[in-house]
Amino acid sequence: MDSVSLTSLAAEQLTAARQAHSGRASLTLHGGHTHELRQTVVALLAGHELSEHDSPGQASLQVLQGHVHLTAGDDMWDGKTGDYVVIPPQRHSLQAVDDSVVMLTVFKSLPSA
Repeated sequence: MDSVSLTSLAAEQLTAARQAHSGRASLTLHGGHTHELRQTVVALLAGHELSEHDSPGQASLQVLQGHVHLTAGDDMWDGKTGDYVVIPPQRHSLQAVDDSVVMLTVFKSLPSA
């Protein structure tokens, strides 16, 4: 059984984001494009964002550290450390108010063989 410290991983990803021109860094903990379930830790520096994009499937977001805004159409969610939200199945964006780390969990149906 594999385990990981989300606290340590959050710190590592924030360090990587501070070194990146984009102001963000991410690491997929579980899954990937060949799996139905994917969990990715994403670090965003204050003032940076993941611009509006389509939802790849059923998804949720948990704030591991910091303060973010999730915007979907006219709706906005204000998330802080420890908060959780199911991401609506429409175009959305994520903005970091403070240096932040989130865990994105996505369940996506794979094409039938």
